[in-house]
Amino acid sequence: MAKETFQVRVTDTSRPCGADQGVNDALADYLDENGFRVEEYTSETVRLKMFGRYFDFPNTKDRQWAIPLHDVHHVATGYGTDWVGEAEIGAWELRAGCRTAVVYWLNATAVAIGLFLAPRRILAAWRAAKGAKALYRAGFSYDEVKTWSVGTLREKLGIGKNGLAGERRLHTDAEAARQQARGHGLKAAASAAG
Repeated sequence: MAKETFQVRVTDTSRPCGADQGVNDALADYLDENGFRVEEYTSETVRLKMFGRYFDFPNTKDRQWAIPLHDVHHVATGYGTDWVGEAEIGAWELRAGCRTAVVYWLNATAVAIGLFLAPRRILAAWRAAKGAKALYRAGFSYDEVKTWSVGTLREKLGIGKNGLAGERRLHTDAEAARQQARGHGLKAAASAAG
């Protein structure tokens, strides 16, 4: 199978996005920094990397409905897209409220992996979801949510003003692309200075 290439935009991942930022802009940043595309939400298949290899899976209707909301949860909480970050968001979503078997299964699988890798962080994410409400059950449309500020989103979901996470790590392909982009930037700066 051919090696995947990711185009990413280097963003500040040292903290969750600011409360004043619009959800639509924050979501665009999230997608860009991870090399994700909105078109993937409704594609027939989804490509996932596991154990260093890519696998294609059917992108079911339930997943197509859930993944945009899941990505908005990443924006709201600040959890990353590496294995531990996905487990953190999985624990948060399980406690804050899932709605379909697919979402329960995906989150439970992520949490099982995360409990092996970083049990304290996963338990902290579970505790942070106490009293929170996931978009899966909140009754707001995806299009409506995108018109809000991140602060309004967090308030409506029962998340603190500054999100829940500290520095977020991205999935391995995005992290590698970020390092490559930084390297190119340093080379260009050195060439311009020289």
